[in-house]
Order: sequence, then structure tokens, then C-alpha cells
Amino acid sequence: MDFSGSWKLCEQENPEAFLRAISAPEIYIKMMKEVKPLTTIEQNGDEFSICVQTALRSHTNSFSIGTESEFNTPDGKKIKATARLIDGKIVIESDKFTHVREIQGEEMIETLTAGSATLVRRSRRV
Repeated sequence: MDFSGSWKLCEQENPEAFLRAISAPEIYIKMMKEVKPLTTIEQNGDEFSICVQTALRSHTNSFSIGTESEFNTPDGKKIKATARLIDGKIVIESDKFTHVREIQGEEMIETLTAGSATLVRRSRRV
């Protein structure tokens, strides 16, 4: 699956519950409801660079499938985790949450789960 390209968030479901589950600050939770990030993905085999840009901030996660890397989390913190490719999906599991990124038709679907809270984000190529 080729994830390369630029993706604009078009809808998200349940951001508040997910961000509370990962103990994000309340001010950050309020801001995230209004933000529509642009995600740019560069993929070269098992090497990925994923840049997320908003009016508030930008961050880039670079990693290789199967190698432990440092990741910026949705609440602005850093964690170490290993990305895996499972059935064409990028799966990143940490102690704090699980992030699954996949392509379905014309959309990139991101499913982030922390405990019983799940955030689903849908983005389209631009």
C-alpha cells in the first residue's frame, strides 16, 4: 500500500474522549476539535516520514517498519514505539495508545485507541 502524498483531515469522531484518555491538557482538547491538519507522507519501501501541519504547530515522525523509533503523540509528548505493517496498515502500539493508519478507497483512515476511547480520523488526498 502506498501512503505517499498529502492528506487533509475532513472529519473526526470522538476526539475529546480519546484526548482525555491519554491525559491531554483541557486547552489542547478544545483546540484539537477545530484543527484540520494537513498530513504529508513520504514512503520509500519500509521507510516513512510523516509530517503533520496545523496552524498551531508542525511535527514530523520518521521511522522504519520493525525498528523502535521516537514518535510525537497527539497531545504533544514523545514516546518510543515500533511501527509494524500488518495487512497493508501501519500499526504503532505503545503503552499509552494504539494508532492504525490505512487506505480505504480515496480516504486515509486513522484509528487511535486508548483504553475504551477510540478516535477515528478520515482524510482525503489533496
